[in-house]
Amino acid sequence: MTKLTATTDRRVLRTRRTLRDALIELIAQRGWDAISVSDVCERADVGRSTFYTHFADKEELLLSGFDDLHRMLRALHPALPGSRPLAFAGPLIEHAGENLRIFRALVGKRSGHAMQKRFRQTVVSLVTEDLAHFGLAETRLIGTAHYLAGAYLELLTWWIDSRTKLAASELEQLFHQLTTPVIESLISAR
Repeated sequence: MTKLTATTDRRVLRTRRTLRDALIELIAQRGWDAISVSDVCERADVGRSTFYTHFADKEELLLSGFDDLHRMLRALHPALPGSRPLAFAGPLIEHAGENLRIFRALVGKRSGHAMQKRFRQTVVSLVTEDLAHFGLAETRLIGTAHYLAGAYLELLTWWIDSRTKLAASELEQLFHQLTTPVIESLISAR
């Protein structure tokens, strides 16, 4: 696999983006299990050798998108002491809202287990990073991160799948309203 660096060639980035876009389109149309690397290559109009220059398989291609999402959210809201905990929640909800069809295919109730698991890992990582500066014991930190990530994912999945009229900003407000007591309790129990 080609590792991305600060000096990665624009052609490499364009090829990776083209492959990821093709994969997402196919997932939205057919579902994860019904597509192959050959399907992705055909949709992206690239050869299989080009695909394998960049990725080992379709799962690695998919996971690279979650890594990019994680980096984008962290760039927008770094996990710093004194910053609002879970500040990534709003931008991620907005991103999901802007890309509902894709999010339904990737993390909705009809998506594949591997995709849901990787998205859950991404959210747990973001929550853990946000809570790390509170100086909690590792088991409390990890347990709380999983608890809050689970709550966030359930709300987000409900919002994506139910087609509710709730605006993205209202969902973010609801999430923070429900999680603030948990975070306050956690901080006071240190």
